[in-house]
Amino acid sequence: MPQVAFFRRGVLAVIMVLAPWSSLEAAPIEVRFVEGAVHGLLLVRSLSGETVGHGDLLQTAYGDRVESRLILRFKDGSVHDEQVVFSQQRVFTLLSYRLMQRGPSFPETVEISLDRKTGSYKARSVRDGKEQESSGSVELPPDVYNGMAATILKNLARGASETVQVVVFAPKPRLIGLEMTPAGAQRVVAGDLARQATRYALKPKLGAALRFFATVMGMAPADQECVILTEDVPAFVRCDGPLYVKGPVWRIEQTVAR
Repeated sequence: MPQVAFFRRGVLAVIMVLAPWSSLEAAPIEVRFVEGAVHGLLLVRSLSGETVGHGDLLQTAYGDRVESRLILRFKDGSVHDEQVVFSQQRVFTLLSYRLMQRGPSFPETVEISLDRKTGSYKARSVRDGKEQESSGSVELPPDVYNGMAATILKNLARGASETVQVVVFAPKPRLIGLEMTPAGAQRVVAGDLARQATRYALKPKLGAALRFFATVMGMAPADQECVILTEDVPAFVRCDGPLYVKGPVWRIEQTVAR
């Protein structure tokens, strides 16, 4: 699911000094379950249970290439539109990524993109009438998985933890680790049937120095939690977390047509 996109200008200088572009040299995630065609219906709720929006997960597969798009539409007209293209030939490999956020639910308009083939990125944000833009070259390590959290979680061995990488923008791209750790069992109910799922904690790994400065400046990215049905073939149930730094925690969950 979606990841952290932009830090504010105030923490930019700290990030530039303390978090230069560098790879953790981690291995990519092995494909255990091949992704295919999907049309998932989603709800976006506040933690109090109020429905604030709805969405669609649209996914198609062409050979080992998968195109996935998450569109969330909020009641106030805001839109979160996230597009991921990845390959699944033995391991998952992010090929391209695009994110657009706009509307009153978000503090700034955001447009970012990454492309492995061209080795390029673009980032643009508009906040309070002030625009920031950045573009240039980027070399993506094999374990970068922006927008692929649910896919990766479904392919972890039961009980396993992994740390992958995601690209954040400030507005230039920087890599941070994302630790995915099982956090206990979760009972979920489908109709009259109770099933066993697993809660996963997703924790950004900034390093001690960067986390200290980001925390002091109020810009440390928040942890997230996802629930994956782990009986037989895994399935996404929900994710809780903000869609931007210091944003409210929203629950994105599957729903059904009635």
